Amino acid sequence: MDERYELIDSPPPVADYLRLRAESGLTPKRPDQARPALENSWAWCHVVVAASGAVVGMGRVIGDGGWYFHLADMATDPQHQRRGIGRAVIDHLLTVIEQKAPADPYVTLMADGPGVRLYESVGFVPSAPTTIGMVRRQLRAQ
Repeated sequence: MDERYELIDSPPPVADYLRLRAESGLTPKRPDQARPALENSWAWCHVVVAASGAVVGMGRVIGDGGWYFHLADMATDPQHQRRGIGRAVIDHLLTVIEQKAPADPYVTLMADGPGVRLYESVGFVPSAPTTIGMVRRQLRAQ
């Protein structure tokens, strides 16, 4: 990531969180879903354009603080992709885990196709066949 960008060690504003999720291809969320995500994560960071302060990247860690840590909401504005922003975010979050978590943390993520190469480049490997990621679909409509 070059000097045009600045990594900030905090969550982005709710509006930017919602916009980045939608623009980067993640499932859109509502403000009532975003606020608890921003407030209750174990670690957060976001990236801004240094000259304007526009939020162009983000990521967070969900965790229990003991041994389990899950990377989530890794997103980069499509107009700013392929400039090292995602790499800077994941490197920062993994450093936070390394520095603040107890020894031997278990770090997971769910990888979308476009992110697989990035995650592999920092040491993530598919968990199957030992474990298989699973999801339970929505229980009730909103």
